[in-house]
Amino acid sequence: MSAYIKSSLLVAILLLSDAAIAAPAFLPEDPKRPADKISHDLNITQEQFTVCFRNVSPAPQGTRPTAERVHSNKAILLSCLQKANPGITNDKLDEVMDRYRPGGREAQLPANE
Repeated sequence: MSAYIKSSLLVAILLLSDAAIAAPAFLPEDPKRPADKISHDLNITQEQFTVCFRNVSPAPQGTRPTAERVHSNKAILLSCLQKANPGITNDKLDEVMDRYRPGGREAQLPANE
């Protein structure tokens, strides 16, 4: 492989790496929320947030959650997040998640309430 091709490949890899770093980190389980910003606002690592969120089951896109789903998800997420940062309160979690939730707080209001 020529030196020109090697240097071109290196430049391409570096450019792709920079693009990946600059792009917001979205969760595969909920691709509309930036995990990097949420974790920053909760004062935990992105990995800690991602691990906790894996056990949450958001309502299907375009639907509203049931009251049972809202309460179950909140209990799962809050208890896990508090292991990473005991200072996270229910109100703080609501504030941060509403900031990044598509549709804000209204999108989280249960369908059966």
